[in-house]
Amino acid sequence: MRRALQLAARGRGRTSPNPMVGATIIAADGTIVGDGWHQQAGTPHAEIHAIANAGRRARGATLLCTLEPCCHRGRTGPCTDAIIAAGISRVVAAVEDPNPQMAGQGLARLRAHGVDVVCGVEGDASTLLNAAFFMTMRQARPWVIAKAGVSADGRVAAGPGVRTSITSTASLRRAQRLRAEVDAIAVGVETVLSDDPLLTVREVFRPRPLTRVIMDRRLRTPPSARMLSTLDAGPVVVATTADALESHGEAARRLAGVGATLVATDGSVHATLGALAAHGVQSVLVEGGPRIHAAFADAGMIDEVQLFVAQDVYLPGGLPFAPMPGLTLASLDQLQVEPIGNDVLVRGYVHRPH
Repeated sequence: MRRALQLAARGRGRTSPNPMVGATIIAADGTIVGDGWHQQAGTPHAEIHAIANAGRRARGATLLCTLEPCCHRGRTGPCTDAIIAAGISRVVAAVEDPNPQMAGQGLARLRAHGVDVVCGVEGDASTLLNAAFFMTMRQARPWVIAKAGVSADGRVAAGPGVRTSITSTASLRRAQRLRAEVDAIAVGVETVLSDDPLLTVREVFRPRPLTRVIMDRRLRTPPSARMLSTLDAGPVVVATTADALESHGEAARRLAGVGATLVATDGSVHATLGALAAHGVQSVLVEGGPRIHAAFADAGMIDEVQLFVAQDVYLPGGLPFAPMPGLTLASLDQLQVEPIGNDVLVRGYVHRPH
């Protein structure tokens, strides 16, 4: 199963809104005869690739897959039908599919056709691998990662509105890789007004559009924002309120005129995340300044933290990283510390997917 999980991870950043899935087929004598992984949404699933790889050797073999095989027809056919047709005698799944269309039905179908089924092997690892998918299926909101570059003394900028270079080139490249993996990036309107960022993916290949989200309750985003000149890289969503659309109608029309997608909710973080999930967003990287991090933290909507900490940059009197109520690095689940160039990446989970 760990081999299947490694295969699944090859689809990172490519499969959304589908989960990352890997599959391995083992013959009765213990020989691995087939491997596969889901490579991109709309293409064959991992089980189909593994069965094709195994060929006739799949008959009587055991299939290990990191998620319950599907039994419904979407853009591809049911994997359960292919498993049954291949003559596979045993299926070991890491975890049930949280999609309401599935929820154990795929495993039940296999059992009904005489396939021996086991579920629960490396289930935690599979769930963490697909944290965004599980969060969206079970709580109807995206998985949220709070990311920041922080000086050795805990500052994110030399001062309010001051664009400050803190982390190393190696950290910047790693941050681009993180952008390439998520569905969306979110910043506050203050970041747009002070930095005018593009929020595109650079130096890393990304095979699908990236949604850029601006949290803007008063519609202060200028139509001239550079982000709105890069719609070929993905949509720009201005998350605002119904009241703002009514009271700032001209600003709304100008933003819509240059291609912005306006999404109105009650203005809360929770409602905004729900609206993004309804638009197919399963993971959000929150990159803005301390204010937006604090807003997400206050709402209890941060699931993972990734801090790039510079070891040789100090900004006394600078803008501090927003404190998260009740959250310390020691309280993070599965805390990891990884050296990156002259910096250190500190990451961990606030919430585990469940």
